[in-house]
Amino acid sequence: MIGGGKGAYIGNIHRLAARLDGQWHLVAGAFDVDPERGRDFALSQGLDPARSYGTYQELITGEAVRADRVDAVAICTPNFTHYPIAKALIEAGFDVICEKPLTATLADAVALDALAAHSGRFVGVTYTYCGYPMVHEARVRVARGELGAIRTVQVEYPLEWMATAIEQQGNAQAAWRTDPKMNGRGGSIGDIGTHAYHLAGFVTGLKLESLTADLATFVDGRALDDNAHVMMRYQGGARGLLWSSQVAIGNSNGVRLRVFGEKGSLQWFQEQPNDLVFTPLNGRVQLIKRGADDLSEDAKVRIRTPPGHPEGYLEAFANLYAGFAEAIRARQQGRAPGLLGQSVPLSHDGLKGVAFVEAVVDSHEANDQPWVTPVAV
Repeated sequence: MIGGGKGAYIGNIHRLAARLDGQWHLVAGAFDVDPERGRDFALSQGLDPARSYGTYQELITGEAVRADRVDAVAICTPNFTHYPIAKALIEAGFDVICEKPLTATLADAVALDALAAHSGRFVGVTYTYCGYPMVHEARVRVARGELGAIRTVQVEYPLEWMATAIEQQGNAQAAWRTDPKMNGRGGSIGDIGTHAYHLAGFVTGLKLESLTADLATFVDGRALDDNAHVMMRYQGGARGLLWSSQVAIGNSNGVRLRVFGEKGSLQWFQEQPNDLVFTPLNGRVQLIKRGADDLSEDAKVRIRTPPGHPEGYLEAFANLYAGFAEAIRARQQGRAPGLLGQSVPLSHDGLKGVAFVEAVVDSHEANDQPWVTPVAV
């Protein structure tokens, strides 16, 4: 692991998720921009001092010559460092698991995706919400045609944690997320809007054709958006609406997806992740529970506990790690991956996410579709 040391929220999530199914062991790391602090953290995790590195360059050099070198490296650092670290790892022959967004700029995302394809290395991206079993169930039902042709998609990701200027009060996680040099051009749209965008496309299979966006910065002093509304047109005629916000008071992690077709609809809410609501045309609302006997195999393979024993965020994240392990192992063994490894988010999914953010910011800045004031106002 690179980054994700003391005080880093996402690093601990990666470590917990990786351990859950016994597919991964953390054996080496460069956990902090401060080498000594990083080494201290590595020792606190029980790592061999010889594999407790001060920098990612030292990790690459040290692991490259070992007979038991690491199988993959997880990148848990701020956005602007993803590209140079991932590029160096791929060029040194390592597989990569990268936090989203893939990179901070579109040019870097294009270059990294091309490098991954040319090298044959595995590059997975942690779009967490496609790890939930009921998200896979929704995806299967859309693909089966149970909703008919998709008409509209509504997806949202509201948070409240940055409703005040906490970045000015010593919150390191908020500080880099509000710095364009470290986070990239998109604020809320880059940090959480990319999750929503990926979720909508993952479930529906729809491909974006065009968009128009309205970004806002409600907290004084911020250089990036903390609220975004995006209207989307998909290939084939479907329409979409995406909302991401870091200032939506009352919302802890309110990811919600609603898909409406000509024959029915599906709704999924991340804070009740074990339920999927299906409503057929002229039919009764159906509550589909995780663990039901008639779920798809895509959902079942991602379930660990019996009905009534809730599974949530950590389990979804662990499904990504289990899928990454299966995909890497299948490549090593020269076989097709099993279900767990067939639909994991890869570098090209990361590229699409970065391209989405760039298009959103471009749309907002260009103001191609000016606001019209009704005559009666």
